[in-house]
Amino acid sequence: MAGKSKSYSPLLLFALLGLSFPMLFGFMQYATRESKEDLEYNKPNLTGLLISDAKPELNKTTWFSGIYQSETDDYNNDHWSMKETMVRGNNQMYYNLFRQIRVNGFVSGKEDYIFSEGYIFSAFGDDLIPEENIKTLLQKAKVVQDTLKTKGIDLLLVYAPGKGQYCKEYVQDKYVHPIKTTNHARFIKYSSEFKVNHLDLLTYFDNLKSSSPYPLFPKFGHHWSYYGACIAADTIIGAIEHLHKKDLPDLSWNDIQVVDSSRSRDADVLKSMNLLSSPSQNMKLAYPVLLFEQNSAKNTTKVLTISDSYWYDQVYMGIPSNCFAGGQFWYYNNKVIPSPKPGEKIEVWQLDLKQEIESNNVIMLLYSDGNLPKFGNRFIEDAFELFTSPESYKKRTDNNKQIQQFTKEIRESPFLLKKATAYSEENKIPLDSAIRLNAMKMAGLN
Repeated sequence: MAGKSKSYSPLLLFALLGLSFPMLFGFMQYATRESKEDLEYNKPNLTGLLISDAKPELNKTTWFSGIYQSETDDYNNDHWSMKETMVRGNNQMYYNLFRQIRVNGFVSGKEDYIFSEGYIFSAFGDDLIPEENIKTLLQKAKVVQDTLKTKGIDLLLVYAPGKGQYCKEYVQDKYVHPIKTTNHARFIKYSSEFKVNHLDLLTYFDNLKSSSPYPLFPKFGHHWSYYGACIAADTIIGAIEHLHKKDLPDLSWNDIQVVDSSRSRDADVLKSMNLLSSPSQNMKLAYPVLLFEQNSAKNTTKVLTISDSYWYDQVYMGIPSNCFAGGQFWYYNNKVIPSPKPGEKIEVWQLDLKQEIESNNVIMLLYSDGNLPKFGNRFIEDAFELFTSPESYKKRTDNNKQIQQFTKEIRESPFLLKKATAYSEENKIPLDSAIRLNAMKMAGLN
């Protein structure tokens, strides 16, 4: 009797194929880049994700320490051929079904407005730092200001607006409550009381809101709009001219391009959301065509700017080179832009602080309200100690250099930075704190 032939349900075969699909694609990776100059190199086109470009090196040390295995897993995960599609599909699902934004620290508001949650807290006074800390910081700023003035250098503090404050009407109702006070209100109060030079752009933007012909903040961006950045730049130039008693090259525009698609950084968060399809902007944004006065005799006031990411707009539009005599931008008082050594990443701790300060005509600190709790990132404290107690400043900074070197190494290594990011998320601490803790471990101090 002939044996019966086995038959399989099409559904079973389909299920097996579905289960094996991820495994099969796991062996498929993006093309290997032959060199850094290889423009045909293909990898996941995802914004904000750290991608390990270099293949892990196999040797005795990396094998027995376990580093090779860990880095290889990380590399294979980054270069899986379906990485981009799966990430974008997952993010799209969370956004469509729950209006969740898969960008750390950002939330969706009304009418699809995107906010940094921390900036909402700032707008409603939910991130208050001790009032005494603000007073002490601004008293030190006054000492630094007076010391610099004897050297012909002016200090200016600029308080920039945040999107949570400016776009309060689009914040989800669950965040809204009566406001008692804010860090911004306290900084303005004590800056005035201690006679520290300052410019309150937050209040200025609020006053412009009803009359501005174009949006000063975009729907899908974190920072002020390009148009808002132009208004801010023009206002800052005027404030420095008044403070330092020097003419700077004029910034102007005769033509404004008004479009319904975002340019520059006006949709920077949307780009980081890594969606399959973007929501509709439903907003016209303005892009002035900038004109700089070409007068080398005026472009002699060198301005050093210590700021958060809000100043990047002005850097991209050419304010430092065209109006501030090529003055540097110290991003969070850390990264030096442009680098004094082309091709090499230089951080502030690697410089001679006294020499750097005294090579400028104006020192400007510009921070948005969401970053007021870390205003200046210790620039004021360091400058205060430098000028009032130079010996203790030198001793402290010399002792700290090893940790800072390891901190720099972590920031520049995708693998180490990923570990620090994971540590920060697991322990609910800021990334900077996680990086420093890991650097202390590497230095054998923790």
